[in-house]
Amino acid sequence: MSKSPTKATLLLEDGSVYHGLAAGKIGTTSGEICFNTGMTGYQEVFTDPSYYGQVLLTTNVHIGNYGTLKDDEESETVQIKGLICRNFNVEYSRLMADNDIQSYFETEGIVAIHDVDTREIVRKIRDKGAMNVVISSEIEDVDELKKVLAATPSMEGLELASKVSTDEIYTLGESTSATRIAVLDFGTKRNILQCLADRGCYLKVFPAKTSLDVINAFEPNGYFLSNGPGDPASMDYAITTIKAILKENKPTFGICLGHQLLALANDIPTYKMHNGHRGINHPVINLDTGKCEITTQNHGFGVSPDALAQHADRVEVTHKNLNDNTIEGIRVKGTKAFSVQYHPEAAPGPHDSRYLFDQFVEYINNN
Repeated sequence: MSKSPTKATLLLEDGSVYHGLAAGKIGTTSGEICFNTGMTGYQEVFTDPSYYGQVLLTTNVHIGNYGTLKDDEESETVQIKGLICRNFNVEYSRLMADNDIQSYFETEGIVAIHDVDTREIVRKIRDKGAMNVVISSEIEDVDELKKVLAATPSMEGLELASKVSTDEIYTLGESTSATRIAVLDFGTKRNILQCLADRGCYLKVFPAKTSLDVINAFEPNGYFLSNGPGDPASMDYAITTIKAILKENKPTFGICLGHQLLALANDIPTYKMHNGHRGINHPVINLDTGKCEITTQNHGFGVSPDALAQHADRVEVTHKNLNDNTIEGIRVKGTKAFSVQYHPEAAPGPHDSRYLFDQFVEYINNN
């Protein structure tokens, strides 16, 4: 006789309660809920450091159906705090997969809930905005879960980049390359670094709180500001460093959190979005070329358009989101410093925006 599946409970900050089945590790977890609309690439999403501190809700019905593969990981570990999905598929179809999702989550210590109405939950947070949630497969008492939820910090004001950044300085690429890039690791994805290494660059990756003196000892001729989790406005240390980097007058490229930090270094504030952008099919217009790009996105904060307009003499908008007109790219006038809010490395997602890496390398080589 087969064992009955373990039940699990999901409690949202607005008081909504959902009952489903447990997956992954038996336990309790909490964090800010966010939904991703991608239909593939779930392992890359799970291991993206930008998701640290968040509970992921997938809109795609089937999760786990092609298993997991070590080569698909974007960092050393799963970064999400928990998973909510409709169908948690332990059996998988990909012959090259090295594990099933249940074993993967058990090894990584990730708590998940499935067999819940994900469409209803997405509609709720789409309308009400981002909120904290708790998942438990060991606590059924809702009052006890409310205590766990009350102790969960808000994402707004939370500094998380230093928690996912590398502890040690390391290098990637050809050491003889003339294109030397200093990477400020606020939670970088592996494929971003690979995109630069594939273009013949030599990278030195530094912990988030590294001083500019230590970074410049590498004698870089370009700087890269990585993606990462948390509230950019809480990262005074990074903003100070980036302000000093801009005085070096060398090519500088930021992605996602790096984009927001470049704005903050130019005195343009960021704000907490209603529920953010997360998926692999977001349309963005390049204002320089007039062309549309389909992009991969994962962010819950944005650059203030009103504040940027007040600094139009120094910073210009290069890309806009075609769904809601939010700022997707900026350039610091008179410099070779630029950034985008989305993810041109496309892991997962389309390759429409990979030209940005070429542009960065060209800036360095022609500087």
